[in-house]
Amino acid sequence: MYKVKFKDWDCYVQKTEYFDGNTALILLDQEDHVPVATATINHHSLDKDEVAIKNYSENTGMLKALENAGIVQKTREINQGYVTIPVCKLLIE
Repeated sequence: MYKVKFKDWDCYVQKTEYFDGNTALILLDQEDHVPVATATINHHSLDKDEVAIKNYSENTGMLKALENAGIVQKTREINQGYVTIPVCKLLIE
């Protein structure tokens, strides 16, 4: 299982899928396995090996945490409404 430090939490990364098959990443607290954050958003323009990271609002700092843990690598950005969303290559199985 992959680990990441996000803000004050030591987390496990749970890889799952959205309804359309796109990859979703959820952070779970290492101590009690309670969900801490959903790291991704679903977006229609993603390739199979890509994820869109929610790096704004309560998730500010998520991209840096996932990059530091070797889980994603930013490749491009997409604009959606008032935010710019980093799109990343997923580096884990």
